[in-house]
Amino acid sequence: MQREEKQLEASLDALLSQVADLKNSLGSFIYKLENEYDRLTWPSVLDSFALLSGQLNTLNKVLKHEKTPLFRNQVIIPLVLSPDRDEDLMRQTEGRVPVFSHEVVPDHLRTKPDPEVEEQEKQLTTDAARVGADAAQKQIQSLNKMCSNLLEKISKEERESESGGLRPNKQTFNPADTNALVAAVAFGKGLSNWRPSGSSGPGQPGQPGAGTILAGASGLQQVQMAGAPSQQQPLLSGVQMAQTGQTGKMPSGIKTNIKSASMHPYQR
Repeated sequence: MQREEKQLEASLDALLSQVADLKNSLGSFIYKLENEYDRLTWPSVLDSFALLSGQLNTLNKVLKHEKTPLFRNQVIIPLVLSPDRDEDLMRQTEGRVPVFSHEVVPDHLRTKPDPEVEEQEKQLTTDAARVGADAAQKQIQSLNKMCSNLLEKISKEERESESGGLRPNKQTFNPADTNALVAAVAFGKGLSNWRPSGSSGPGQPGQPGAGTILAGASGLQQVQMAGAPSQQQPLLSGVQMAQTGQTGKMPSGIKTNIKSASMHPYQR
């Protein structure tokens, strides 16, 4: 008898220790939800859930241990009921139960759920019994299919995000060409000073240079001052022909006009 009592006390102590740890974890998690909800992150919530789940599993292992006696066979009977305040009860219950009276005993020593909870549980059991086996199997298959599609989409998005983060960005320009272009614009690097042969000025190839044009212009001015006014149009046409013809060669018409213009009309 003493051995069973000692075993019961040891099991109760282990059970109380696990329940106290679970209560502290629940209290800290509730405090976070009520006071730190603006700074609370999803990984922190998952960590709290993982801690609670581990403590519940440990508590179930303690209850299912072979050395743990069956607590359902133990009956708790209130020996004294009093409406007066009990300080020891306040200390043991952390201020939750000030008195152990007829009002609180049915709630704290209840071995069954509340009547409202029992009624809801009966209603759910009745509704579940109405569903046939075939209909239930179809609903289960439909739910499993939806869950499988959802998991497949989530895993696909995770793979795409991981591959997108590892894939390097495709280069849309050539750095060497960009540097060469910037050096050419800013410093003139790589630009050539080549000019076409046969041109004596900034003119285009095949056209007379600036010196030829100026010489023709001065000759035209001398002819206009020395000659008669009637000779102005043939001279202009002769200069235009010289510009469109070969360079370095004057047409014979211009030479004749210059010779005739060199004779002064008042010469005797």
